[in-house]
Amino acid sequence: MRAAREAGGFSLARMAALTHFSKPYLGLVETGRRAVTVEVIQRYEQALGVTIGTALDPVRVTHEWLIADSPAAIHLRAGRQVGADLVEALEARTVQLRHLDDTVSSSHMLPVITKELDAATVLAREAVFGDAFGRRLFTVVGELAQLAGWVAGDAGQYLKAKQLYLSGVSATETVGNRVLGAQLLSSLSYQIANVGRREDALLIARSAVKGAVGATPVVRALLLERHAWAAARLRDASTTRRVLNAVEDAYEQRSADICEPEWVYWLNRAEIDVMAARCAIELGTPAQAEPLLTRALAGYDSDHVREVALYQTWLAESYAKTGDVDAARSTLDRAQTAADRTDSARLQRRITAVANLIDRRAA
Repeated sequence: MRAAREAGGFSLARMAALTHFSKPYLGLVETGRRAVTVEVIQRYEQALGVTIGTALDPVRVTHEWLIADSPAAIHLRAGRQVGADLVEALEARTVQLRHLDDTVSSSHMLPVITKELDAATVLAREAVFGDAFGRRLFTVVGELAQLAGWVAGDAGQYLKAKQLYLSGVSATETVGNRVLGAQLLSSLSYQIANVGRREDALLIARSAVKGAVGATPVVRALLLERHAWAAARLRDASTTRRVLNAVEDAYEQRSADICEPEWVYWLNRAEIDVMAARCAIELGTPAQAEPLLTRALAGYDSDHVREVALYQTWLAESYAKTGDVDAARSTLDRAQTAADRTDSARLQRRITAVANLIDRRAA
């Protein structure tokens, strides 16, 4: 990307103006400290009039990572002293893997992330490092564990996901990173709310919010969202609405002056609307959900096939529960077409459940 920009004679400031991304953000992307997204590539190509994204095939990238050694494994063979270069490389790889999960299926992602997590865990256990590098290294382990747990859950491997989440919590406890620990517990509560004891999910989600001392506004909004979902799954309308209001309050406190952790990059207004819509459906007010979901889907990145299809299943459910069976079937058909391009057990489970609902409503 940088080579293409410089060949075109554009400064970084000019590229920022043309692409509507900030100059500091593009600087981080071009130096590999932030993940390259499809949207950034597309805007560079539009501004420069060249094709630069053909080598960014996410599946190919994940397979290359799977057969190659991670920096952690290479380092352990060469020596045991951890330095800045190694930690920065591990942090960058974690960010890249997190963004690849937006577009790559679980079957491709899980072995890659697991391999990276295993190597980082061994490094944290056996290497020599100071306090500052140790905190960053164990944070990488915690972030990789959260990502691996999320992908395992998407693949339907719920026990494995639970074990990964809890192993990540242990890593964060080692260095006192309670905010990341709360993210791991909150992710676990979300899984349990969907496929486990809902009372447990609510307790864990509430504890994650309470324990995340010092959480930034967007992180707090994320933790509160999962609290709201757990309450909605229990049909606790008053708690759900109170917590959704708290989500709004937290999100409105975000600021360019506040440094949010990278792992909360995906939470935006559309995602908040989607969660509010899902809670409305759970609480028996599906008419409130349709405009929220329609607006969110209209602006969603089409490359995020799994998420688009998941949100289409919720839109289909809202149609079915308000009596528009034809719209429900049509919307679910689009979700199924997308599902055929990915291998998400979570998505297929949703499609099956909504299809059964539509059949009952049509009978």
